[in-house]
Amino acid sequence: MKYNTQQKKMALPEYGRSVQNMVDYAVTIKDRSERQWCAETIIHIMEGMFPNLKNIPDFEHKLWDHLAIMSDFKLDIDYPFETVKPENLNVKPDSIPTNTKRIHYRHYGRLLENLINKACEIEDGDEKNNLLALICNHMRKDYITWNKDSIDDQKIADDLYELSNGKLKINEEIFALMAERMEKNYRQQRPMQKNVASTKQNKNKKQK
Repeated sequence: MKYNTQQKKMALPEYGRSVQNMVDYAVTIKDRSERQWCAETIIHIMEGMFPNLKNIPDFEHKLWDHLAIMSDFKLDIDYPFETVKPENLNVKPDSIPTNTKRIHYRHYGRLLENLINKACEIEDGDEKNNLLALICNHMRKDYITWNKDSIDDQKIADDLYELSNGKLKINEEIFALMAERMEKNYRQQRPMQKNVASTKQNKNKKQK
């Protein structure tokens, strides 16, 4: 008895050892017409193994590709499609370029650093002040999320100054915008909390 571990490694094990044996046999057939008929029969069997995939575009084309791969490209038949080439099987995809520049403060992240660099390019004015207020409030939220410690405005101001290489400073107007934005977000969340509380109270009344 031969164990699978003792047999030839299968190129596509999802089709099983029986189909692989059929393909190996088809390669040895000398008569071309008989070999063609055998290959088409194997394709029919492979198709029946995955009936739920029949509606996938190019499904039949993929089956013929798989037949060529399982035969180690030695099956000399008339393929109805142009099959995959051996040299294209192990082609590595293009590498995705990654930014290897060190993140100064990991709890702020690279995106925030990019946003700070963008803010440095904007001319002084309302647009820049509103952007800085948004950045600072986001820095506060990120700091508390990762450090679980309280943080004051001076720490945010110092970190912003450092990350911008001394180009960005927080003034009283920006502090006021930060507070205004925080108050606005707080007011938006309060009605939701009240609705949840009233829903719970109504539920309790009904249960009583």
